[in-house]
Amino acid sequence: MGSMNIRKQARLKRKKRIRKKILGTPQRPRLSVFRSAKHMYAQVIDDTAGRTLATASTTEKQLIDMPRFENKVAAANHVGKLIGERAIDKGIHQIVFDRNGFLYHGRVKSLSEGARKAGLIF
Repeated sequence: MGSMNIRKQARLKRKKRIRKKILGTPQRPRLSVFRSAKHMYAQVIDDTAGRTLATASTTEKQLIDMPRFENKVAAANHVGKLIGERAIDKGIHQIVFDRNGFLYHGRVKSLSEGARKAGLIF
């Protein structure tokens, strides 16, 4: 880990700590969130099978073609709604939220609120 910057190391340490406690099951998969400088990504994962059941991100064609969001938090909220709708289409209603070492604040919080609005329970 030597070459990685301190902030990323800190996030990965938090991630390890969180992942010790949470595991996505088929009944209650894990909603994993990743935040880069420009984009937001979300995946619904069943850890028992190691399968990704649904994904959504700001890099998708349909989002890039949309009129621009006023800010990244608004875009994250939309990704949350998308992942929520896609999970529910697949019959997933309950998830366990994995903030992936990111603080539950700003874009991460906005994404989870969007997913709750779409009807996911966590």
